[in-house]
Amino acid sequence: MKNIKDKTALVTGGSKGIGAAVGLQLVKKKIGHLILVARPSKAFKDTIALIEASCGPNQKVTAIRADLADSKRTARIAQSLLADGVNIDILVNNAGFTAPKSIFEASFEELQQTMQVNLYAPFLLIQILLQGGNNFSHIFNIASTAGIKGRAGWATYSSSKAALTAMSEALREELLPLGTRVTCLSPGRCATDLRKVLAPDEDPTQIMQPEHVADVMTTLMGDVGHFIDSENIVVRL
Repeated sequence: MKNIKDKTALVTGGSKGIGAAVGLQLVKKKIGHLILVARPSKAFKDTIALIEASCGPNQKVTAIRADLADSKRTARIAQSLLADGVNIDILVNNAGFTAPKSIFEASFEELQQTMQVNLYAPFLLIQILLQGGNNFSHIFNIASTAGIKGRAGWATYSSSKAALTAMSEALREELLPLGTRVTCLSPGRCATDLRKVLAPDEDPTQIMQPEHVADVMTTLMGDVGHFIDSENIVVRL
């Protein structure tokens, strides 16, 4: 089994929120190579600078600027990693999108974009990397409690997260013989920008913080995780 200093982790949605917190936590745990994927932004630039400043001499950080709403771009990321001989040991499918609207207002294009980022991108990354011979040790899919119980106006988002949970359950069983653990986390109310879109009037200081989710994830990466990741794991205060 590889030591974490010899592992490579890929985290999507890495510019802020849970993705940035996970990236920083992995660097503090001495991950050998951290790859963060996010759309170009000042937040992403600042996060990369912060994480690089926390790196030791033998740690490497790579930033991939891409919008996972573009399925062709998503596929090229996986194909480029394979071409470069990079093996992703830990994959964190964290990137998320939402446009909360009632069924009367939501467009089919918004449903497609939500599914593309929240479901299709994780599927493509996992499938293309596996087909290219990548050996995962651990895949984390970040779902949501909204995928367990929907709310009015959240139909597109809740549907995408429910589908991600179901896909995770299938992959957990399918990939176990390959030595790959698949963990599905469903955070409850968490102080992210996406949460601000879903609940704009909520006080972010009174709910769970991204660092809390990152702490749970790094705990699950250890041996104790084997005993508790056989089901969708709800993370909430």
